[in-house]
Amino acid sequence: MKQTIGIVGAGLVGKAVAHLAVAAGYQVVISNSRGPESLFELMKELGPLARAGSVEDAIAAGDIVSLAIPLATFESLPADKFAGKVVLDQTNYYPGLGDFRRADLDRGELTSSELVQRHLRGAKVVKGVHNLGWHHMQYNARPQGDAERTTLPIAGDDATAKETVTRFVQAVGYDVVDAGSLAESWRIEPNTPIYFWPYVPAIPAGLTEREAKRLYLQPGKPLSPVAARKLIDSTQRPSPIGGTLQGLPPIHVALFLELASADTVQR
Repeated sequence: MKQTIGIVGAGLVGKAVAHLAVAAGYQVVISNSRGPESLFELMKELGPLARAGSVEDAIAAGDIVSLAIPLATFESLPADKFAGKVVLDQTNYYPGLGDFRRADLDRGELTSSELVQRHLRGAKVVKGVHNLGWHHMQYNARPQGDAERTTLPIAGDDATAKETVTRFVQAVGYDVVDAGSLAESWRIEPNTPIYFWPYVPAIPAGLTEREAKRLYLQPGKPLSPVAARKLIDSTQRPSPIGGTLQGLPPIHVALFLELASADTVQR
C-alpha cells in the first residue's frame, strides 16, 4: 500500500508536489492557510487520490509531510503535531524578499533546515525537492531508467528518514544523491551550483518574452548522479547567504510575478 503524503502549503510548489505524488499512486492530503474549501478546484485536478484538509489533517495523515511554505512562516507550524514525522523541508531562505531575516542564518551559524528542525524538535527533517522551480518539478520528472531522468539532492540527520524521502523522490521521477547532514545542507541551498540552474533549459538571447516563456517551460537537461555529486562536493558556501531574485532565471521571476499579481498563488 502506498504511503500518504501530507502537504502543508497549496501554492505553486505544494500543487506541483501533489501532482507528482498522485501520478505516482500516493494518497495526498493537502492544506493551506485559507482552509479546505478554498482547494475545491485543485481537488478536481488531482482526482480521487487527493483530499483537502486542515494543516493538522495533513500532518496527521502524512507518512511524509512536505513543507511547501515560505520559510518566514515556519514558527506558525504546530510543532507538537510533528512528533515522529518525516518532514520534507522544501523551504528556502530569501532574506531580500519580505521582512524575514535572521542574523544566525546570515552568519552561517546554522542552515535554514537546521532552523526548521530546531522548531520541529520531535520530527525527522530532510531537506529536498527545494532546488528547482514548480514548473520543472513536474516537467523534469521521468520514470526509472529513462535517459532524460535527472537527479535531486537531499540532506538530513536521520538515516531512516532519508531512506524514506529517497524512495518517494525516486518514485515521483528523480534519482537522488545524499548531500550529507542538515548542517551540510548549505551545499544545496540557494546560490549554490546545484540550485535551480541545472534544471532549466538555456534561453538564447534575442527571443521575445513570449518565445522565452515557451522555451523555459520545456524540460531542462538531465543531471546525472555523478554530475550532481561533483556539484555538491565542489561547492563553496555562498557569501552573502540566501537566495536573491537576481540568482534566478529572469523568465522564472517574470512568470512568478505574473501569477502572483493574478492572485493565483495560494499559501
